[in-house]
Amino acid sequence: MPTPEKTSRAAIVAAGREIIERGGPEGHGGLDGLTMQAVAERAGVRAPSLYKRVRDRRELLALVVAATLDDLTDRLEATAAEADPARRLVVQADALRGFAHEHPVGFGLVFSAHGAPRPDAAAVVRSVTPLLDAVGALTGPEHALEGARLVTAWANGFLTMELGGMFGLGGDVDRAWRWGLERMVAALRTPGADAEFSTE
Repeated sequence: MPTPEKTSRAAIVAAGREIIERGGPEGHGGLDGLTMQAVAERAGVRAPSLYKRVRDRRELLALVVAATLDDLTDRLEATAAEADPARRLVVQADALRGFAHEHPVGFGLVFSAHGAPRPDAAAVVRSVTPLLDAVGALTGPEHALEGARLVTAWANGFLTMELGGMFGLGGDVDRAWRWGLERMVAALRTPGADAEFSTE
């Protein structure tokens, strides 16, 4: 009788994501904590079992990045029920911020180089499609890409500074986020569109 499988690739990747955010068995988190041994211990298997499913740490990191992006994309796609593109864009931005706070290391892997493998092109296209749709409805399709890049750059910069504790001048950071979103949406509207908009 064959020996039953003790783990799966999905369980291994989940263990890797948990380690980079919360630390492994020895308490080491972040990318430094992502070792094959730490993941094996977290997944409840011995290292040889891990190597049957993941070739090496580089492949493990690539799988973690891909799963992290898939998680974020699922959240962005869930905003499709919001018919108004301005509000949908705000909901997407808030979903991104929530994701960044829940998975700060994963957020950094997706939006910064960090020497990590980049997701495949199809996954990237899927991840940006909800944003392109919302922005394109505001700007017109000819400026959807430029508008999406503007939103992404602003949100990424804001969140990177927020997560890094770099807003040291006081003030309400939540209010600053909301203020910035309101002006971003207003700026993206096509000329002649109703300029009144509130994220409340």
